[in-house]
Amino acid sequence: MKILLIGGNGFIGSALIAELHDAGHNLAVLHRHPEGSSVPADILKIVGDRNRLPDCQNGLRRFSPDVIVDLILSSGEQARQLITVARGFVGRVVALSSMDVYRAWGVVRGSEPGPLEGLPLTEESPLRTTRQLYSPETLKMMRNIFTWVDEDYDKIAVEEAILGESALPGTVLRLPMVYGPGDPLHRFFPLLKRIADGRPVILFADDLAAWRGPRGYVGNVAHAIALAATSSQAAGRIYNVCNEPSLTELAWQTTIARHLKWPGKFVALPRERTPKHLLQPGNAHQHVVVSSDRIRKELGYCEPVGIEESIRRTVAWEQPNPPATFDPQQFDYAAEDAALTDAA
Repeated sequence: MKILLIGGNGFIGSALIAELHDAGHNLAVLHRHPEGSSVPADILKIVGDRNRLPDCQNGLRRFSPDVIVDLILSSGEQARQLITVARGFVGRVVALSSMDVYRAWGVVRGSEPGPLEGLPLTEESPLRTTRQLYSPETLKMMRNIFTWVDEDYDKIAVEEAILGESALPGTVLRLPMVYGPGDPLHRFFPLLKRIADGRPVILFADDLAAWRGPRGYVGNVAHAIALAATSSQAAGRIYNVCNEPSLTELAWQTTIARHLKWPGKFVALPRERTPKHLLQPGNAHQHVVVSSDRIRKELGYCEPVGIEESIRRTVAWEQPNPPATFDPQQFDYAAEDAALTDAA
């Protein structure tokens, strides 16, 4: 197939290129700076800005893709622009969304009133009624890491635009918290640093220790996207992508620590006795346990990389590649030791 990737030079995009390239598909990548790209030399590079897609229309038409996979849609306006440009010469568009569209995420973040959401979440579960999930300050911090996020970020609006055009079939994949080599959020770093610093005990607030949320290894997520991009059965469908079962935060951290043969122990403290720098805002009583049954049954998805191997690969990358900067207050060991002493 001829597949165009928008935003294919990033964390997930790089893994997706490898997946599709190895399968023999004819690929093109649209991005702004091809001279600094890590994209393989035999893949077509189309210079352009995803925020100014009409300016790239001639190059896109010359490639004439069967499918466009847009990895960096942030707003409904961007999605509508993609539809307008692609209509008439593209067979289908595939958009990456997020599980933050679910009402349950709004309950976690305190933006959705009412009771806890029932679990597991499926593709038919209620979406957020409050469209602005993140504050302007949070969006600004997000843009420091994910430059494609704009001030109108709303994945619900993205989904509505992608699936609302009858003349151009669309597919939506709702992604979990993605980890793996190249992770710009360095999700493993806080644990790995504590272990490297020789901490014998690692603390959790009890509500966070028990919280369950969706995760996915970057290579497995890329495999799911590739299946959706290359299957006509995926037209008009929404798919959740995540590991199953969903582990508690404590079980997940324990699995990583076991891989490192860490001899210490985890201790969960009542929230009121947990140091402030270890607390997470929001309602941890709302779990985000998600079913990925649909993509497994319809497209035959299963994870090519198991949990243990995905952790091994991520640790092997993270240890020599810590974040360039971090807040040292995250690692207030004096406060942690004091909390342990009080709990004894």
